[in-house]
Amino acid sequence: MPQTSILLVEDDDSLGFVIQDNLILKGYAVTWCQNGNTGAETFKEMQPDICILDVMLPGKDGFSLAKWIKETSPDTPFLFLTVKSMIEDKLEGFKIGADDYITKPFHVEELVFRIEACLKRKRPHTKNTSLVEIGSFQFDSHTLSLTHPQGSITLTFKEGEILKFLYDQRHRIVKRDEILNHVWGNDDYFNGRSMDVFIFKLRKYLKHDPSLRIVNYHGIGFRLEGDSLF
Repeated sequence: MPQTSILLVEDDDSLGFVIQDNLILKGYAVTWCQNGNTGAETFKEMQPDICILDVMLPGKDGFSLAKWIKETSPDTPFLFLTVKSMIEDKLEGFKIGADDYITKPFHVEELVFRIEACLKRKRPHTKNTSLVEIGSFQFDSHTLSLTHPQGSITLTFKEGEILKFLYDQRHRIVKRDEILNHVWGNDDYFNGRSMDVFIFKLRKYLKHDPSLRIVNYHGIGFRLEGDSLF
């Protein structure tokens, strides 16, 4: 399956490098430009799957670039990345046709979630392979929604990653360091404490289905268990 291609237009050297580097690590193909004019030329050459645009850009500013993209390729999703947080700026972005708007500073995990949400909205006829049945729950790993007949909750990115990993590995006990390395990228002490908090919260969410449980095998790891999981 081809990589999702992203055009990133950001004039801040440090931020642009960090965003590009982290998104590449997440599996995306990222082309980074540092001004609006170069961004427009690059867009014509690469036809990306999605664009991430800073608002305050040299040359063609982000709003002008977005208008041009919308006219050139109406189906290409884009989101704005900016320090501006005024409601007027956000409304201007959405009037142009932005799919989302994220304000600096932000976590890369949040950016990834917003990218995937934008792409999903642009693929309405694609079979939803992100939806899984977990007992009496439905979990969508793209939108992070955990739905039960009694209601729905949106998980945090980390909660969703842990739940999906435990579900995918439900046939066995998953070691603590496996979860930490999969979700955080390392297994240090502080991430371990954070993981315990997230698992505690997941147990509370799953109480709506008494047959489901995240079992702690002391000294080994965790396993998602339930009568209807296999």
